[in-house]
Amino acid sequence: MPSSRLLVLFGSQTGTAEDVSERLGREARRRRLDCRVQALDSYPVVNLINEPLVIFVCATTGQGDPPDNMKSFWRFIFRKNLPSTALCQMDFAVLGLGDSSYTKFNFVAKKLYRRLLQLGGAALLPVCLGDDQHELGPDAAIDPWLHDLWEKVLELCPMPLGLSVIPPEVPLPSKFALQLLQEAPRECSAGQRGARTEPPSSPSELQPFLARMVTNQRVTGPSHFQDVRLIEFDISGSGISFVAGDVVLIQPENTARHVQHFCQVLGLDPDQYFTLQPREPHVPCPERLPQPCSVRHLVSQYLDIASVPRRSFFELLACLSPHELEREKLLEFSSAAGQEALHEYCSRPRRTILEVLCDFPHSAAAIPLDYLLDLIPPIRPRAFSIASSLLAHPARLQILVAVVQYQTRLKEPRRGLCSSWLASLDPAQGPVRVPLWVRPGSLTLPQTPDTPVIMVGPGTGVAPFRAAIQERVAQGQRGNFLFFGCRRRDQDFYWEAEWTELEQKGCLTLVTAFSREQVGVCRGLGRVCGAGVQTHPPVLQEQKVYVQHRLRERGPLVWELLDRRGACFCLAGNAKYMPADVSEALLSIFQGEGGLSGPDAAAYLARLQRTLRFQTETWA
Repeated sequence: MPSSRLLVLFGSQTGTAEDVSERLGREARRRRLDCRVQALDSYPVVNLINEPLVIFVCATTGQGDPPDNMKSFWRFIFRKNLPSTALCQMDFAVLGLGDSSYTKFNFVAKKLYRRLLQLGGAALLPVCLGDDQHELGPDAAIDPWLHDLWEKVLELCPMPLGLSVIPPEVPLPSKFALQLLQEAPRECSAGQRGARTEPPSSPSELQPFLARMVTNQRVTGPSHFQDVRLIEFDISGSGISFVAGDVVLIQPENTARHVQHFCQVLGLDPDQYFTLQPREPHVPCPERLPQPCSVRHLVSQYLDIASVPRRSFFELLACLSPHELEREKLLEFSSAAGQEALHEYCSRPRRTILEVLCDFPHSAAAIPLDYLLDLIPPIRPRAFSIASSLLAHPARLQILVAVVQYQTRLKEPRRGLCSSWLASLDPAQGPVRVPLWVRPGSLTLPQTPDTPVIMVGPGTGVAPFRAAIQERVAQGQRGNFLFFGCRRRDQDFYWEAEWTELEQKGCLTLVTAFSREQVGVCRGLGRVCGAGVQTHPPVLQEQKVYVQHRLRERGPLVWELLDRRGACFCLAGNAKYMPADVSEALLSIFQGEGGLSGPDAAAYLARLQRTLRFQTETWA
């Protein structure tokens, strides 16, 4: 029986940190350690002073922010009144997950590591910095770090005499036992029916509000390569309140076709009911699953069968496989040496769990029902910037959704689970309800009425700024400056009529950048967007124009607003290149218009970030 005690605490936004933590838990149990795995905010943090051995696994989100499920812990651990000996009995290690394309790469892990040392904790190893940008992903850093970690842990907690490490081909017990019911229950629990339309308290992940979809309108031109939707929900009676910068979270579900296919591959009856029973006392049942639950509900609304499987999926499937050839390949994919092959097979083409199971039919058909929740992660809610203000649209909530669809070398196009599901819903065909709730976003607008705001939102990044502009205009605030970029004015210029009307009223200064605009020979500069009077048939513009180019062109105005009028600068959109390009444009403006040296310009930008006068909300 396990005797030594190990605690793994995680802060996870997208599920990667949780998956790594579960891997740590499995590897600990193979070494005969008693291991608990918990989200940081579900753990009573005052008990940390009694923990001898803790591994922290944490992601970094947004502008160096902690994930939602560790924010309470974060506030507590940085209290100034905590004594420097508070954690002197604790040995710890910190594993960080981040993306080196972001300025504050693994900021949370680095800061937590330093704070634990300040509180007297003893570090077993230097902090591990997993990087999504690495060709092999975070595992490139995690694998060697874990090898060293277990050496240190086993020095502190040796295995009992006569026992050895449980080999990887031997499956560990499942977390839950699934008890099949002989007949369907007469009445379903509230969870089986879904969230309530009138929740007694503020909607949350465990009790979302079933909002009625009012409209689902395509807002890109018919010939545009991407389908972008403006979707409106009725939130009357929900108790939901939000301000500009907040985000709405939506819980999607799998398609009926995928659910049926999954059940066929695994030989499951979708109408079979079961109950769940944890095998260990400290493991709770998933709160989103009703008791009893049908297989159909489990697969359609809980198991993320359309996600790209992680390495842990192959490890467990290899343990469960009775087929020698399939098991051999699964073991290769789950080994450290096989990560390049796994990347080529799975990550690069974005192959889904369902497709992998189809490729390993003998293994799939042999999966015991008890292991489904160990094997397949839960569907995560998706966050969308709210694109409307309650001051302009009372009892309504709007979002701008780019429907994700792209081709890889696989025959079937890759589709975003949530965006494709939302796009498929048609309120004109009958009532449609979507489970949702709201949380604060990373953008905070100034409360002082005379502070100007410069907003840079190319593409769907403009969504939170529509909410901001509606809110500020309703409050009589006129210092609104929007830099908007898209491909073509006639294809993806979101809310053009709305911006034009606000410009005419003197409530908005709009600067546009069209990267693939068709232009003619122009006479005069025309509007600040650069479109003049067309005198010849249109041709494709010679150079692509982006928001960073418009910022440089309007450098004197940007410097005036930031340096003399105390403006706030907000940026939202794709994280790949645009944020770095915009930052580079600002540094150029600070040097050209403000006469600052390179180092002084960088210090000026850092000061804007520190005082929240430069904020970003970006996504991959």
